[in-house]
Amino acid sequence: MESSNTTTIPSLEDCGISERVKDTVIPILYLLLFPFALLLNVLVAWISIHLNSKSTFMIYLKNLVAADLLMTLTFPIKAVTEMRGASLELKMLFCRFSQVFFYSGLNVSVTLMGLISLDRFFKIVTPGRTALAQNLVFGRAVSAFIWIMILCSNTLPTMILTNQDPANKTGELCIRMKSDSGLKLHEGVIIFSKVLFWAVCAVVVFCYFCITKRVLESYKNSKSNNERGKREVKFRVFVILLVFLVCYVPYHSVRIPYTKLQVEKNVTCLQVSLEVAKHLTLFLACTNVCLDPLIYFFLCRPFRKRFYEITGLQKPPDSESKQSEDDNQASEN
Repeated sequence: MESSNTTTIPSLEDCGISERVKDTVIPILYLLLFPFALLLNVLVAWISIHLNSKSTFMIYLKNLVAADLLMTLTFPIKAVTEMRGASLELKMLFCRFSQVFFYSGLNVSVTLMGLISLDRFFKIVTPGRTALAQNLVFGRAVSAFIWIMILCSNTLPTMILTNQDPANKTGELCIRMKSDSGLKLHEGVIIFSKVLFWAVCAVVVFCYFCITKRVLESYKNSKSNNERGKREVKFRVFVILLVFLVCYVPYHSVRIPYTKLQVEKNVTCLQVSLEVAKHLTLFLACTNVCLDPLIYFFLCRPFRKRFYEITGLQKPPDSESKQSEDDNQASEN
């Protein structure tokens, strides 16, 4: 491990962590994830291209697919740079470009998850009262604004300010490559990402709590005994919350204290341990690119129909009641 000052710096081994295991396990995890994630997201992208953007939900879904595909394409270089013996030039390329695009895709993905949740909320809980939020032009404009905001406030400035020669500096390589302004930007971007995530997290939990309550009340008011339909509603909500909370919460919980210690001059075993935790929870966040298709499949009827057509799989027989079908149509496109 690289030092961050002239004093003796604890290594992974000093802190009871095997550096060889870390440098072997993490690259293997990404190399194993990449082909599966690439195949799945290319299939999802192909299906999405052949779906008409007739709703704001579909617009957000297509942008989410693009963000996931962007993240997926950065996995190989991340895996290689984590390996022992990776060249300095390759690591610098990763710090300045590949890593920046990965985090941009991550932030866009999180934001779009929030928009999809709001879209479901408006259509199911308050139908007919939010014409602007359901407007296709509005959906395209919001999606474009998110990409432009992330690229202009995060991606481009970070690439520009990660331009220093790391030879005569101390600390982690990507930090050594940042100018003083780059370090301040780095802290600001992390704070922005955390505020964004926890705000979206609150929106997602609130929206799907209301959606579940609304749909179950619909069953109750109709005096429906369709237990299967009720279970499916709960399952859809559970899948979305599981994907969002399990993938993202651990990483965002670790990132703030790690970044605070990362830009300080004194390196301790706490920072070393948080660095390992950051790597592991970041990989967990990366698995989101394989779990997002569950959202497309369970929430989007046209996507599900197209999936069966392309894969040649037989669609399971629909034995749901009329009430269940109506509720599903209200909650899907």
